[in-house]
Amino acid sequence: MSEPPLPDDVAALFARPNPAVMGTIHPDGHPVTVATWYLYEDGQLLLNLDAGRARLRHLRANPQVSLTALAEGDWYTHVSVQGRVTEIRDDPGLADIDRVSTHYTGGPYPNRDRPRVTVLVEIERWHGWGAAGKD
Repeated sequence: MSEPPLPDDVAALFARPNPAVMGTIHPDGHPVTVATWYLYEDGQLLLNLDAGRARLRHLRANPQVSLTALAEGDWYTHVSVQGRVTEIRDDPGLADIDRVSTHYTGGPYPNRDRPRVTVLVEIERWHGWGAAGKD
């Protein structure tokens, strides 16, 4: 495991709209993973969650999070980060989810009828594999 900042080539890979899996810790202690979208900006993660999702409850109870992003077309090349939630805020105008959706799909988020929450994560450690390897 390495500490931030990510090297430029790894940061460039991580900044793409990669398939990703987010890990949280359930209040009873077991790990939970789920596919997710993310943005990598200014050295931190921006996640945007439906306000009613269990993973948001997990993060409120335990702010530790892990995320693995897989290079499109090459799952062997991936970047995994572990970090801590530094901010949880409402996304009342859906501006953040629209930015994330545009990053992945080219357009705004289509579901406008449920509240969203933005989560910022400070990256504490990272590991790259394949073409994103740190060695």
